[in-house]
Amino acid sequence: MGRAFEYRKARKFKRWGNMARVFTRLGKEITMAAETGGPDPDNNPRLRLLIQNARSENMPKDNVDRAIKRAFEKDTSDYKEIVYEGYAPHGVALLIETATDNNQRTVANIRSYFNKLGGSLGTQGMLDFMFERKSVFSVKVTPDMDLESLELELIDYGVEELLSEDDETIVIYANFQSFGSVQKYLEDNHFEIKSFRFERVPNDTKELTPEERAEVEKLIERIEEDDDVTNVFHNMKEVEE
Repeated sequence: MGRAFEYRKARKFKRWGNMARVFTRLGKEITMAAETGGPDPDNNPRLRLLIQNARSENMPKDNVDRAIKRAFEKDTSDYKEIVYEGYAPHGVALLIETATDNNQRTVANIRSYFNKLGGSLGTQGMLDFMFERKSVFSVKVTPDMDLESLELELIDYGVEELLSEDDETIVIYANFQSFGSVQKYLEDNHFEIKSFRFERVPNDTKELTPEERAEVEKLIERIEEDDDVTNVFHNMKEVEE
């Protein structure tokens, strides 16, 4: 198994706190996708995937429709995707993805979290070499699915790894630039995409003591509570339980 599998196997995927926060963050992503590619999911692949993500999170259709309409209303927030980078205590690298309509507010908040909890906010791009960005699709298993044959075929589309998550779901890892071609292949071949996301997988991980880990996790949890934050990635080695 490859590095992405080992990272996924060990990493603790935490829910976004509560449903209200999930819906708020999905709503921002849907609005940005509609602004960029238009309101029709049939002609906007990214929006189509995000709507599927919303369904998997049981987000009401009315919320989805409002998020799409918000992209074309006057006097509405103009969300931008901004990535912040820094170091947590004990040299752990953090990449923080945000969707914000006020960069000054967001950067001030994130800087305060680092300052209060023993980290340091850095400059954009300084940690790019430490992480690889991946496209990740969760796909429903079909009775006639041959995982080995499917993986061999998908290699030509930029897929790097395919693994079985459970009896009902397979997870497909591809390089970041290939998400469009992989999505098209899956849709053209009538696979059911249950969810989609971009992930940043560390090239190497840092092992910490339980006490050091607790300090880093405290900072990560505080950052994740911010409404502008959509994802936090780190290179801390996870402990399997």
